Order: sequence, then structure tokens, then C-alpha cells
Amino acid sequence: MSDPIHSRLYEGRVFHRRLRPRVHELSYRVFYMLLDLDEVPVLARRSRLFGHNRFGIFSFHDRDHGDGTGAPVREWVEAQLSRAGIETDGGRIDLLCFPRILGYVFNPLSVYFCHRKDGALAAVLYEVNNTFGDRHSYLIPVADGEAERLAQDCSKAFYVSPFLPVAGRYHFKLLRPGERFALTIRESDASGALLTASFSGEARVFSEAALLAAFLRHPLMTLKVMAGIHIEAAKLWRKGLRLVARPSAPASPVTIASQYVPNRDGGRASGPAL
Repeated sequence: MSDPIHSRLYEGRVFHRRLRPRVHELSYRVFYMLLDLDEVPVLARRSRLFGHNRFGIFSFHDRDHGDGTGAPVREWVEAQLSRAGIETDGGRIDLLCFPRILGYVFNPLSVYFCHRKDGALAAVLYEVNNTFGDRHSYLIPVADGEAERLAQDCSKAFYVSPFLPVAGRYHFKLLRPGERFALTIRESDASGALLTASFSGEARVFSEAALLAAFLRHPLMTLKVMAGIHIEAAKLWRKGLRLVARPSAPASPVTIASQYVPNRDGGRASGPAL
């Protein structure tokens, strides 16, 4: 690949810690792709290991994201930004996600970084999938588009863990993608923190060598993620946790959180979801 590209890989470790009503932890190594959505067709043409909407050792399929129809996912994201009144004027959209590996993928969480034309970050969209085939997203505007670290939060609206009700809030802390990327999510209810989940990884150039190395280190990553979810659920059941009834999916596929405003103590807080 002769021309510089913005897309890259992030290899690191996922960590989960449940705090109540039973303490439970897990950790495993994975890698993500950070894809500039405008570069995806170019990456597919240049790489023998990466495909777009076709089978490959690694591939990205538009139907794995957004509304699931297979329409260009960038168009779907821009429609959500427009609905929220966020103007980006065609700025870059980067998607952090797991790729398909040998045709298979499951993305518990994908993150879209939506930039304005001048490069400032305008919003972050968190796309969540559960193991029941449902998908929901949280779109949160960014007040300071130049900040390296972000703190965001929104009300929970979507059934994910079968052991937790659809209630409480998500609190996101991000180190924006650079040489490193880090994301921590804390879920809380009226009694305090329930669980935390995090990923921290180092950047790799998007190249044939890096893709091959990632495949050799993580050839069964999709299977590991899916098996891990069900194995850990069985462990939680043995610890005494019981299933929470699954409600209907939210009427809207995207929860739009309001703009952040300063707290009196100098921090940031978001208003209620729209």
C-alpha cells in the first residue's frame, strides 16, 4: 500500500469486572480494526487478506452494522447525525469494530468516531449487539472536539446481559484513537456501579504483514468471543444469578443523548436522552 492511510489495527486486552451481586472477572486478548469508512473500498482493492462485502480471511460487511440492510453504513450514520441535528459536512467517520474472520463475526460493541470537515470530533456513536440478534445504538455529541480524552454518559435503553435489567446509566471514558486506544464503560444503577468493561490496545499499521500476524495470533477470535460470552454466563448462573426477562427492543434503533454541559465542579455531565 503506497499511499498513507488512516485505518489501522488495535491489538490489546478486553477486561470485564462485575461488582454486584457477585464479583466476577474475565480477561482476554483481541484485536479491533479502526476503519475510515471512506477507505474501506480502497483497502479491499489493495489487500489480498481483506474484503468488502465479500468473503475473505478478513472482511467488512455493511450489513453487519447500522440498519442491517447492507446499504452503505456511512449513509446510515450520517442520517442519525442529521436526525440529532449534528452537522459534520461530510467529515471523516472512523469505525472501531471486529472484522469478519473467515466469514464470521460478532460485535458486542462497535464505536463510530464522527468528525467534522475540519477534523474536530463532533459525536461518538456506540453500536451494541446482544446475542439475541438485536442491535441498538447510543449517539452522544462531543462538546470539545479537540480533547484527547472524553467522558460521556447516557441512560441505558437496551437489553444486553440476561442478568441485568434495562435500567441505569452507561458512563464512557475514551482515549481517542492514536498510537494507543482505550475505552472504559461503567454501568451503574441507583445503588452505584454494577460492572465495568474496558479495552486498551496499541496501534498497528493496516498492512498485509499486520493482517497476517493478527490472523496467526487470533484465528478463532469470533469463536472465542461467542464461546466466552456463553461460558461466563454459565459461571454467573452457578454463582446464583438468575435471568431477567427480556423486554421488547426500543421503538427507536438509536438513543440520542443531549449535549454535554459543564458541572459546577468543572467536570462534565450530559442531559437526559432525547
